[in-house]
Amino acid sequence: MTSLNSAMLSFFIFLLSCSSYAPSDTTNEKFYQCICQNSDYCVPFSTAFVTPTNASFTTVLQSTAQNLRCLVPSVPKPQLIFSPMAESHVQAAVICAKQLGLQLRVRSGGHDYEGLSYISEMEPPFIILDLSKLREIVVNTEENFAWAQAGATVGEVYYRISEKSKTHGFPAGLCTSLGIGGHITGGAYGTMMRKYGLGADNVVDARIVDANGRILDRQSMGEDLFWAIRGGGGASFGIILSWKLRLVPVPSIVTVFTIPKTLEQNGTKILYKWQQVADKIDEDLFIRVIINVVDKKDKKGEKTIQTAYNSLFLGRADRLLQIMNEKFPELGLTQNDCTEMSWIKSIMYIAGYPGNTPPEVLLQGKSLFKNYFKAKSDFVKEPIPEDGLEGLWKRLIEEDSPLVIWNPYGGMMAKFSESETPFPHRKGVIYMIQYLTLWNDPAKESATKHYDWIRRLYNYMTPYASMFPRQAYVNYRDLDLGTNKNGSSSFIEASVWGNKYYKDNFNRLVKVKTKVDPENFFLHEQSIPTLPITRKGKGKSMNQ
Repeated sequence: MTSLNSAMLSFFIFLLSCSSYAPSDTTNEKFYQCICQNSDYCVPFSTAFVTPTNASFTTVLQSTAQNLRCLVPSVPKPQLIFSPMAESHVQAAVICAKQLGLQLRVRSGGHDYEGLSYISEMEPPFIILDLSKLREIVVNTEENFAWAQAGATVGEVYYRISEKSKTHGFPAGLCTSLGIGGHITGGAYGTMMRKYGLGADNVVDARIVDANGRILDRQSMGEDLFWAIRGGGGASFGIILSWKLRLVPVPSIVTVFTIPKTLEQNGTKILYKWQQVADKIDEDLFIRVIINVVDKKDKKGEKTIQTAYNSLFLGRADRLLQIMNEKFPELGLTQNDCTEMSWIKSIMYIAGYPGNTPPEVLLQGKSLFKNYFKAKSDFVKEPIPEDGLEGLWKRLIEEDSPLVIWNPYGGMMAKFSESETPFPHRKGVIYMIQYLTLWNDPAKESATKHYDWIRRLYNYMTPYASMFPRQAYVNYRDLDLGTNKNGSSSFIEASVWGNKYYKDNFNRLVKVKTKVDPENFFLHEQSIPTLPITRKGKGKSMNQ
């Protein structure tokens, strides 16, 4: 018997030994066999593959999904969930999905607001590549970097950094269960953005799998692709395997505070003043505003607006008080409002964990937030006048469970050019708004009601938002802005939403996409499109 025949026999004996786990669906079986043939080792089916016939399918599908409206029975489900155990499995997944004509949806943390990493409204079939088992983190504080695999959460990254040093950190998201892989592809803002910029601004290398199944680093992918993946949106150019992160210095002691103000406590005037100072105040200070509807004190059944000023200051309370007394005395910050703590404890505080929660909980990667919700975003360049705020309050009180968050810009965010990375929302932005409506009823009629409300709110805010284009944040995906219809989209159609997310950077992203993925394998409802291919003498290419 030849060595080739012997190898084939061993392979089929292995398949028979796994027969109790093998998928009944022919396509799933072919995909599994293809993975075995194209990766370093053949992982047992029961270890890494889940199909709808498995009892664990729903649990795995829902494990990191944040938006429950993307999990209702009417939403299409994947025919297979594959959780790779090694980088070679990711390579094989790309090769095999292309061979079998399968859509590949890639999930690192599952926070995408429209569920695009675990659902598809395009033509079936589709499978999920779940990177949750690729979560190794290597921290080197002497050289100020960390390598983090895509399936790790930002909370895990923060914890592993704090294990090695109390004076190193990384400027990424406020929600600790975000998957680091997808998070940085959209920019990654957080409490240190005014001091150090975005997570994407502090990436120095990356490893990705491209549309041909090759593993590339910064040198081999080239600067155009390296530019595109740091803010150009997830799942358009390749599959992120890991990021090399530049660590930044943090004080051993930082200060946090949260001060709520209702309308009855002069809330409107204080918020109007916040707009004057939020982007101009000391860059060590980040003060976001969390706005919701609460019951009026001592007036049962009546509602009011609460604005909560939630802050991280990279320093001690005494210096913070000096800054606030000089620049924003209207808030009335006192020593009693301030709490000094370590940077890793501030991560827990901002994320909403109870005060006595040990940081080790970050290693669990669990989310504190699972809801039915719809979100939108805006960028504001001129303060909203008080009468505009009063109109906003009126509309918020009409909704069952609205939530609006204002995040300040300025500082380092204004020092990067708009084209430094694909993330263009830089100089001139005072703050970003995130609008959310949350509900508990899975009924379609309930979702429609809340969709209608947030769309009316978005229309109301038009005069106060950025214009030409009205900008939006790609990590707050909003399919209302437009989609790639029927599995493809023209440059013109895609530019409607592309210009909102990326402004003039959209054109460069399309050129990079056309070069690195000309067959448009990495495709989803808002993936970057490719330019049309034109034959010589048959019209101009849009590259020209």
